[in-house]
Amino acid sequence: MKHEFFEKNSLALLIGILIVVSIGGLVEIAPLFFLGSTIEKVQGMRPYSPLELAGRNIYIREGCYNCHSQMIRSLRDEVERYGHYSLAAESMYDHPFQWGSKRTGPDLARVGGKYSDAWHVDHMKEPREVVPGSVMPGYPFLAARKLDAENIARDMKALQLAGVPYTEEMIEKASADLHAQVAPDSKQAKEVVQRYPKAQVRKFDGSPDTAATELDALIAYLQMLGTLVDFTTFDASGPNLR
Repeated sequence: MKHEFFEKNSLALLIGILIVVSIGGLVEIAPLFFLGSTIEKVQGMRPYSPLELAGRNIYIREGCYNCHSQMIRSLRDEVERYGHYSLAAESMYDHPFQWGSKRTGPDLARVGGKYSDAWHVDHMKEPREVVPGSVMPGYPFLAARKLDAENIARDMKALQLAGVPYTEEMIEKASADLHAQVAPDSKQAKEVVQRYPKAQVRKFDGSPDTAATELDALIAYLQMLGTLVDFTTFDASGPNLR
């Protein structure tokens, strides 16, 4: 037998394994050096608006990723329950990404638009009012806290250094855009949508108070998740869209 030599000589077998593994590694790794990016760009993706980014910061601060993932796997039961499987491009501006490691609650990758703002308000204040048996703690204090947007421009500047394509104009007008997103009648509101396509402009927490709250920001972030890519036209077999 031709393999008898290797079976009787452990050193030769080890060297053979190293050669085969090295060749396989080069075949897989070498092409990556000729790619500008391993993440395929998808139409519709954009950086977070200042209000959405502030909401994401609150989401991380409160540890929501400990119980909720944001990564739908390409398995039938996952897709049927949550929607189209997650794309790498959907996390390209996340630092850090929010894929999560477990699900005490449902995956949130496609939660945007699934429930009304009022539902989210009730859910955050007392989860069991809308989901009987939920083990999620309530976050009623978010509605009472005014949103501190003092450092939002700095956050965006840091993300710009990490590769997120925020422009200098976006950073300069970050604070104004944040407050305009909860003031649909303001002149600045139209500019927010121009800078951040598909950004939703309204008072998310339902309060008559025009000041942005932490609950406004968190709901704005949740209502955006999974809404940027048009999956009715997305073609996974092509380079982008049909």
